Amino acid sequence: MSYIDGFVAAVPTANKELYIEHARVSAQVFKDYGALKIVENWGDDIPDGEVTSFPMAVKCKEDETIVLSWVVWPSKEIRDSGWAKVMEDPRMHPDQNPMPFDGKRLIYGGFENILHF
Repeated sequence: MSYIDGFVAAVPTANKELYIEHARVSAQVFKDYGALKIVENWGDDIPDGEVTSFPMAVKCKEDETIVLSWVVWPSKEIRDSGWAKVMEDPRMHPDQNPMPFDGKRLIYGGFENILHF
């Protein structure tokens, strides 16, 4: 079964087009190293929580929008190999493809796919 990397970030709303361009470049790099699919989602209806929420998790500011993204890999092994190559690829270097958001507030993780319809 496939393996998933998931990401949540707070992106300055004014940087939406910059984020889309960053995501396009990044998606191509991920695909070049084995990813099957990359999905990027711009927040539209993200409620504030009382105990926890997407905005709280990434310390979202009033002028930012939540982005939810995931990468689908064929397997964890291909993901691990692919990530090593992604991190070395010059297209991912901040001088080439700067992150238009605060990467320190990005949350991410790898997930074993347990159900897929």
